[in-house]
Amino acid sequence: MTVRELCEKAGLTPMVMPAPDREVEGGYAGDLLSWVMGNAFAGCAWVTIMTNRNIIAVATLIEMACVILAEGCELDDEVLALAETQGVNVLGSPLGAYEICAALSKAL
Repeated sequence: MTVRELCEKAGLTPMVMPAPDREVEGGYAGDLLSWVMGNAFAGCAWVTIMTNRNIIAVATLIEMACVILAEGCELDDEVLALAETQGVNVLGSPLGAYEICAALSKAL
């Protein structure tokens, strides 16, 4: 399933979506960046509440399909611009991580 399709099926809101046709291969949830770097996988949809610029670096390094910000978290304009230039899809939801992961599981 593509990131665009995931948005529709899971009710996620695109914040920036420079690569909407990237394939989603599964999901990962976590907020400790070093842990995510060691355990997430290419093609995953990463659910987090982290909003600093380092999430874009991690998503790029791992080649994630997208980052999903839970609990209504927002990115500032600088981080959104960085995501756009690095080709990182960032989606958002007012739901908590548990609910988003349940929706991902159902959609995938």
